[in-house]
Amino acid sequence: MSDAATIIWCPYPDPDTARRAAEVLLREKLIACANIIPGVQSIFEFEGTVSSAEEVIVVFKTTAQQQQNAIARLGELHPYDTPAIVGSDCTAAHPATLNWLIETTGTS
Repeated sequence: MSDAATIIWCPYPDPDTARRAAEVLLREKLIACANIIPGVQSIFEFEGTVSSAEEVIVVFKTTAQQQQNAIARLGELHPYDTPAIVGSDCTAAHPATLNWLIETTGTS
């Protein structure tokens, strides 16, 4: 098996927007799963102003082969002008998890 597990971390303004993005990526086989975590308090600087907002975080699970495609698609779907979309390679994954990711996304 030449592929590896990866995750993509991305905040959204609300659970419905996050769910819609996750459903698109699932239908397009770019991810195998999305965990939507509500109630995150974000504090950030944007365009010279410090702000805060309640957001939801989504952890998308995918493969190394699909990571950049998923990140690009999230950028197209995201409602923010400058979305924080960050991918990370996993250094380890349970073999069953990795097989599931590969089978679900159609990569190998």
